[in-house]
Amino acid sequence: MTETCLFCRIAAGELPAHRLYEDEAILAFLDLHPVREGHALVIPKAHHVWFEDLPVDLATRVTTCAQTLARAMKRLYGVPRVAMVYTGIHVPHAHAHVVPMHHVHDVTSRAYLNDGLDGFSAPPQLPAERMAQIADGLRAAL
Repeated sequence: MTETCLFCRIAAGELPAHRLYEDEAILAFLDLHPVREGHALVIPKAHHVWFEDLPVDLATRVTTCAQTLARAMKRLYGVPRVAMVYTGIHVPHAHAHVVPMHHVHDVTSRAYLNDGLDGFSAPPQLPAERMAQIADGLRAAL
């Protein structure tokens, strides 16, 4: 835990949160600025800034909790899909967003908004050679 980390303080019980699930390693609670009602965050209680630094077993626990929340959200809200995404933009503590998707743009980037809010255009596809180069580079980096 770090003394200044908002999520560490929530996990320690120093700050209030609408807790949904908790065990010794993770905590799920409602996002204060939800994309949709039910938008939840799942965090490790231990301080990890980046999701890629999470130990595999801890990342698995976060994902398993997110899946359980997603199933509940589908039943509760009648949505066809629930998104899970790690962002870490505003709080430097690894956290997964779990968002019931009522609209195709609930968790989208500007790249998909060329047709406006009622459309959904995929960004342009890269040429096959460039895709092969990117894949080669990523595989080599693994």
